[in-house]
Amino acid sequence: MSTEIINNKSNSIINEDVSSQMKEELNERAERNRQKALLLKNSKLVAHPYAKGENDESSKGRAIKVQGKRVVDSGGGFLIEENDELEQQMVKIVTEPAPFISLLPRCNDCNKEFKDSYLLQTFDLEVCDACRDSKDKHSLITKSEAKQEYLLRDYDFDKREPALKYIVRKNPHNPRWGEMKLYLHLQIEQRALEVWGSEEKLLEEKEKRDLKREETKIKHFNKKIKRLRMQVRSSLYNKTTKAVHVHEFGEETYNETDDTYSHTCLSCGYDETYEKM
Repeated sequence: MSTEIINNKSNSIINEDVSSQMKEELNERAERNRQKALLLKNSKLVAHPYAKGENDESSKGRAIKVQGKRVVDSGGGFLIEENDELEQQMVKIVTEPAPFISLLPRCNDCNKEFKDSYLLQTFDLEVCDACRDSKDKHSLITKSEAKQEYLLRDYDFDKREPALKYIVRKNPHNPRWGEMKLYLHLQIEQRALEVWGSEEKLLEEKEKRDLKREETKIKHFNKKIKRLRMQVRSSLYNKTTKAVHVHEFGEETYNETDDTYSHTCLSCGYDETYEKM
């Protein structure tokens, strides 16, 4: 009996020692886990040093010195050298608002923005309806008049870039005639300057063509005069030849009803009627 009691006591002592060691290990493990959790929580609460300005309190305490230089723990496994000037520049770039650029067209005359206008829709000219001058500056001209006045070809209207825009209207003189193409006078003048280079060269070319046109008119007039002279001369020649013509009459014939005689020239066919006493 005494031996069994001693064995039971020794076993209980051993069990108490084992349980106390396990408790200590569990407490140490729990303390380590708690410290890790606190470190993880603090690391999540600390903000990135470049997310806010210089006066951010959350960025303090994360800067450390390595070899005499101040660096910041990025939290991603590497260190960033702290540069106050560079940080200020980056903060300024981020905080400065971008310039506002308006997409509305601006009138060429009054320099005001507008949403839409007749000249913009029809002729792609950035002029508002308030500045539109349909009688003078923004008047219209037909294609035939533009060709004659500014010496333009069909290529200059349709093929040369950019192609000129126009509107189609019925001919006011006669609706059965072909439709008219009306262009903006201002754009026609600009296209003429593109083709001829300057207004002086355009005037010189118009003078040259006017001279050629006058020369051709004079040539046609001289040809007509020459033709008339030839006709007059030929008619005079025929009259003179007829004046010296001598008839050669054939046999005479008697007309009992009128009691007259007649004979006919054998060369010209002239028929002469006469009476005998």
